[in-house]
Amino acid sequence: MTIGNSLFPIFLKLDQVQTLIVGGGNVGLEKLDALLRNDHEANVTIVAKRIKGEIRQRQGLSRQIKLIERSFRKSDLKGKDLVILATDDHALHAKIRSMARRRHLLVNTADTPGLCDFYLGSTVKKGDLKIGISTNGKSPTFSKRLKEVLNETLPDETDLLLQNLKVIRDRLKGDFSFKVKALNGITKSLIDRNEV
Repeated sequence: MTIGNSLFPIFLKLDQVQTLIVGGGNVGLEKLDALLRNDHEANVTIVAKRIKGEIRQRQGLSRQIKLIERSFRKSDLKGKDLVILATDDHALHAKIRSMARRRHLLVNTADTPGLCDFYLGSTVKKGDLKIGISTNGKSPTFSKRLKEVLNETLPDETDLLLQNLKVIRDRLKGDFSFKVKALNGITKSLIDRNEV
């Protein structure tokens, strides 16, 4: 038995995968916003009987959002990579998840961790630095609070640091091992409390 969080963190290129959101209400909007905060060019199709005006506004800001105002159909899964279920109909969620699993699609079901293959965790973004936070579905509120702490703690110059480290890495001569040792020496002061 695995103790603790056994989830494997990955960072998806949302502009290169096709995401389906079933649900056009508040939860659908929340999930759409989570995707767009990470990549405003995310490819998202939303299927729902009724679609909130705020979702329609988001579509006006991104040409990658497709809205289909009707009930879910099995054919909506065709060509999709990720499925996010965001309605208040738990029976529908279970049915769609079963269909999606037969197609080997990964599914997130709002507020039902037992039906999820993945979670949409909190993320902290400072330029090219992105930190994912997961509580293994136990407390989204804690994830949100930790995100706030990290956003306040990490300076805005963090991205400049990353860009400078890339320039240094690109200029270093030698094999991978040499580059790792050199960059470790340069970045040691970031974690050495005695030098701060």
